[in-house]
Amino acid sequence: MSAAPVRSPTLRPHRMKKEESFLGKLGGTLARKKKAKEVSDLQEEGKNAINAPMNPSTVDIHPEDTLLEENEERTMIDPNSKEDPKFKELIKVLIDWINDVLVEERIIVKQLEEDLYDGQVLQKLLEKLADRKLNVAEVTQSEIGQKQKLQTVLEAVHDLLRPHGWTIKWNVDSIHGKNLISILHLLVALAMHFRAPIRLPEHVAVQVVVVRKREGLLQTTHVSEELTTTTEMMMGRFERDAFDTLFDHAPDKLSVVKKSLITFVNKHLNKLNLEVTELETQFADGVYLVLLMGLLEDYFVPLHNFYLTPESFDQKVHNVSFAFELMQDGGLKKPKARPEDVVNLDLKSTLRVLYNLFTKYKNVE
Repeated sequence: MSAAPVRSPTLRPHRMKKEESFLGKLGGTLARKKKAKEVSDLQEEGKNAINAPMNPSTVDIHPEDTLLEENEERTMIDPNSKEDPKFKELIKVLIDWINDVLVEERIIVKQLEEDLYDGQVLQKLLEKLADRKLNVAEVTQSEIGQKQKLQTVLEAVHDLLRPHGWTIKWNVDSIHGKNLISILHLLVALAMHFRAPIRLPEHVAVQVVVVRKREGLLQTTHVSEELTTTTEMMMGRFERDAFDTLFDHAPDKLSVVKKSLITFVNKHLNKLNLEVTELETQFADGVYLVLLMGLLEDYFVPLHNFYLTPESFDQKVHNVSFAFELMQDGGLKKPKARPEDVVNLDLKSTLRVLYNLFTKYKNVE
């Protein structure tokens, strides 16, 4: 802490009216006390307004969150929602995903609000996911520069998402203002759009406290904010295809499709004395998918490349992901389904994968 500045002596009038001196000092003191009391009262009012509907829990609120202009509003997450296991899982899954994507950049995200608000990490993440370079300054320290970078990054994100029907629930100010809800909405949308190899917890919702200033008084409301729905609904923004139509409008034909695919896979798996009767369960660990690719492409898959008897979820995801790599090596496009969905017995995802194989290899003996 710096030392108090040394004041140079000042000349004072030889005589000063005692009344003027006293009243001046009194007036200044009262003005300062009144100002301090107004600030204190306003802060206390804000805290009480927020805490009252939520007792016995308390909100960790900063003084600046209560010093609002007329008609201005702030939002914050109910502390009880922050302790929800699904909410914590969502944050952890997203952080781990970002760190996996940016591992070559040697970027490590620990806290979403503090690490993403200035646009630097979001820029690197989007460039990596979209395989494109953004025309922005690499490092920006000023608030104006950070917001300009965010504007460029978010415009690129919007160009990707809007054609697929995503509702934009974030903006430059909310991201730069470290609004966790906005940041989570953005990351969930990116993860779904780029079919991230992660499993987001479903039906994650949080209680949000909205504080508004009306006619000099702080008013609070509580709203529920939905962050994720089901994986099927979120992925459906991008993956409406013949199988969606089949499931939604022609379920009677589903058994015919399943029978055709079972016949196709058994034609090849029988060569190894293997047989499939249930598509949704017998391909979930990825073993049959890997073996089937070897049979279709006529090569032996080394056993050390996959788990022949997988036990954990991660081992099963590894097998399905490896099978997807073999499919791409064979000239197929990257499957729309995610490995996690196949492992989680999602029939539609499994059918999509097998139908792609059927389309290419149906004439292979």
